Amino acid sequence: MAKFELKLPKMGESVAEATITNWLKNVGDTVAADEAVLEIATDKVDSEIPSEVSGTLTEILFQVNDVVKVGQTIAIIETEGASVEATKSIETSAQAVAEVEKTIEIVTETSATADFSASDKFFSPLVKNIAAAEGVSISELENISGSGKDGRVTKEDILNFIKNRGIQPAVAPQPTTQSQPSTQAVPVSINGGDEIVEMDRMRKLISGYMVASVQTSAHVQSFIEVDVTNIVKWRDKVKVAFEKREGEKLTFTPIMMEAVAKALKDFPGMNISVDGDYIIKKKNINLGMAAALPNGNLIVPVIKNADQLNLVGMAKAVNDLGNRAKTGKLKPDDTQGGTYTVTNVGTFGSVFGTPIINQPQVGILALVAIRKVPAVIETPEGDFIGIRQKMFLSHSYDHRVVDGALGGSFVKRVAEYLEAFDANREY
Repeated sequence: MAKFELKLPKMGESVAEATITNWLKNVGDTVAADEAVLEIATDKVDSEIPSEVSGTLTEILFQVNDVVKVGQTIAIIETEGASVEATKSIETSAQAVAEVEKTIEIVTETSATADFSASDKFFSPLVKNIAAAEGVSISELENISGSGKDGRVTKEDILNFIKNRGIQPAVAPQPTTQSQPSTQAVPVSINGGDEIVEMDRMRKLISGYMVASVQTSAHVQSFIEVDVTNIVKWRDKVKVAFEKREGEKLTFTPIMMEAVAKALKDFPGMNISVDGDYIIKKKNINLGMAAALPNGNLIVPVIKNADQLNLVGMAKAVNDLGNRAKTGKLKPDDTQGGTYTVTNVGTFGSVFGTPIINQPQVGILALVAIRKVPAVIETPEGDFIGIRQKMFLSHSYDHRVVDGALGGSFVKRVAEYLEAFDANREY
């Protein structure tokens, strides 16, 4: 018999750790090669970790809600035979287990200075270790709003609390009105016919991100109407041939994304992020696109180096990320590194929208529904009324660092690129 170490695999350049959310196998269970053993979650994406070998799960080294670093051994699987790879795993397994035991000893030793056992709430060893080392009391720990499963406090939660300790309360403040003090929760009336359903993990994360964004950025909006008649006619003319040649459906989204990428090159002041009092000018143009998950929640996968793609490449990227979002197959790195975001609210028939900025970016563009409308058409012979295909672009931007001149000029440039679309162009 040989032992194989199941490690947390690398999930992208920007992903260094993940939280274990569920063990799909128990100690003693038989595991087949490529069979999922556990579920993990990064900042936005949930994933399954499969086994690389067939065998029996003999050890589980981390529990649900523990944060694991990429490359750490998370379980031991006993296999038949003794291949070279398995033999190497035996040699490294003892070291891995020793490291885990050493970590446990450190946690135990550090936690001796603070007893969290009196709390009815569950805290992972890592969270208790950090709390003990930083002198966080049990009452403080219990009052931290957890973003993990079932509201549990994660590593990020405790670190954010420590970072902002003494500056802001651990529990997010309630919305205030003139007659509603900030310390008083808004009462909720519940009757016998109401159903109480707890938010899932993703919904809690989205909720936290949206509230934090509104509290962080000074949101303002600029709107502009765009005549996209040439785009509609061109797409109607080429979409069948495009799909036949490229194997991809041609939607309006990649055409719009192409224009946004061009405008960001013209106005690099929109392709930035904010970190405290510092502005970070981004070298690459990485476009986020809001997409739906299987459970209906939204996620923002990212098209990397979008300005370097032609229309075919943009269409393939949009379709790939959209399809993998719908089937729950996005990878953690797919949602990282965005520098500007586009959301298509027109899918649901909306003609206006005021989207919330995806932090730490400084702008987000909402694409709304395209409609046939009567419009004044100017010609050398005079003006007349005609039917045109039009839409609005809704641009939300962070007024802390983007003034109206830049925010308005950027969305106007997007509109100019769309209205100047060549109806005779190739793909």
